Amino acid sequence: MITRSALLVTLMLALVACSSTQPMRMGADGRPMPTVNRISASDESRIPYRVLDSVNELRRAAGVAPVQLNSQLTAAAATHARDMSVQNRPWHFGSDGSSPIDRVRRAGYGGMMIGETISETFETDLETLSAWMSQPDTRAIILDRRATNMGLAWYQEENGKIWWTLLMGG
Repeated sequence: MITRSALLVTLMLALVACSSTQPMRMGADGRPMPTVNRISASDESRIPYRVLDSVNELRRAAGVAPVQLNSQLTAAAATHARDMSVQNRPWHFGSDGSSPIDRVRRAGYGGMMIGETISETFETDLETLSAWMSQPDTRAIILDRRATNMGLAWYQEENGKIWWTLLMGG
């Protein structure tokens, strides 16, 4: 019995030692402040395929055909992600007045541009995809039956803020 008690006390002390001593930071709205998710060099090559796999699983569950990554849509998405950071606002128009259709054409995509989803966040790729899926308008773009191609890109600022752009084309 003494051995069990000693083991239990040791485990509890180990757990206390491992716990964070910093209190959770709360925002003015009473919600926890976001944590910075730094995108590592190794994650840069994984993220597009992780999101593609997730999008295709969501599409499969909805009875919709899968999409594939498209380098031209990804180039247009990258241009816009960086430009939103420069403008410091999440919106669908470029600093030069370009629309998503303009950027897709400039990137050389010959198909139809179906839609663009954007986000300004500190969240990871999959948290961002989850947020998009929770909104009817962005969910409709991701699950559009006409889509055959997808482009995904982001730009991460020094402060950790990430500007995400996802384009669907067909």
